[in-house]
Amino acid sequence: MEKWVLAIDVGGTFTKVGLVNEEGQIIGEKVYDTGAKQPFDDFLSKLKDVIAELLRTHGKGIDVAAVGVGAPNSNMHTGEMEDPPNFNWGSRVPLAKSIEVICNLPTVIANDANAAAIGEMTYGLARGMKNFVVLTLGTGLGSGIVINGKLLTGENGMAGELGHVNVDPYGRKCNCGLTGCLENYASVTGLKRTVFELISEMREESSLKNISFNDLTGVMIAEAAHSGDPIALKAFELTGKVLGTKMADTAAHLDPEAFILAGGLGKAGDLLLNPTIASMEKNLFIAYKGKIQVKISTAPSAHAILGPAALAFHYLLDHS
Repeated sequence: MEKWVLAIDVGGTFTKVGLVNEEGQIIGEKVYDTGAKQPFDDFLSKLKDVIAELLRTHGKGIDVAAVGVGAPNSNMHTGEMEDPPNFNWGSRVPLAKSIEVICNLPTVIANDANAAAIGEMTYGLARGMKNFVVLTLGTGLGSGIVINGKLLTGENGMAGELGHVNVDPYGRKCNCGLTGCLENYASVTGLKRTVFELISEMREESSLKNISFNDLTGVMIAEAAHSGDPIALKAFELTGKVLGTKMADTAAHLDPEAFILAGGLGKAGDLLLNPTIASMEKNLFIAYKGKIQVKISTAPSAHAILGPAALAFHYLLDHS
């Protein structure tokens, strides 16, 4: 009988849930507010309701064999989210165990970007690649690293936190407790902060000046940039410059075939891609120049669940 998995992508803003088979076919996607600033029990209650509705509506006659979960700061070894910087759920969140109780199914979790990397290798742009890095540019910045065809997890299950490499030791405060982390410059949140700094510094007229920080979105900034808004264009230029510099640093460590940009900020397309590539190439060690691809993931945002699905198939079903 064809096997299906329940796939869950937990983001700082939205959680996506769906049923996926081994071919990457998705049925019954659900997207809802994560409630990252609310108690963890509230999240579990909502998740339980969403899963029950999903299975009731789309799960008849199919064999759901396991659950795969991608979530920030998740440790595959312990099954816990460890000190997630954009969540008020505590320092050790028993995510895998809690979901196993809800679903009564074996559950594997990984950092959301690690799950995205497995998804790209199984279903997406990284098929056939053995050495690549996926950067998820959303509320924060996550990274999934694949070396010689295997996910890099590290000694403590937490490898690949490129969002928390240092850009400026005297720069923006990060929710993780550090100062000047990359995700405060190269993420949707970082882009918004850059826009507001530029509003205070630039005299040029901009449609973004009349929007509050909480109301401003990455889509708004991208639309403004496409319309020639000088502050929006400058914000993407600065974001790409910082991101490309740190990608060049990462290349010196890993010598990847490609960087794949995923998440909400990646939807900006060439607005982000062009300054990022230019900055990366400028700062690359000469041996890597012209050799590293930079691509934007082609998966729709709802297909973020393909990463957790691939995780479940790879680590629970293929290796069982």
